[in-house]
Amino acid sequence: MKRFEKVYGQGTIDVTEIWVDTETGVNYLFHKCANAGGFTPLLDRDGKVVITKQGNEL
Repeated sequence: MKRFEKVYGQGTIDVTEIWVDTETGVNYLFHKCANAGGFTPLLDRDGKVVITKQGNEL
């Protein structure tokens, strides 16, 4: 099983993706434009980390 799973993606040059850590359920936002990019935890409007529950694991 892969540690990270891409659950959303858009764009080819200006790329935005959402990845989920399959062990913790934490969602991450990845954004890339040309040769620059960043990967950060995805937060809800209250500033809390977004967690995807997978079955009964979490």
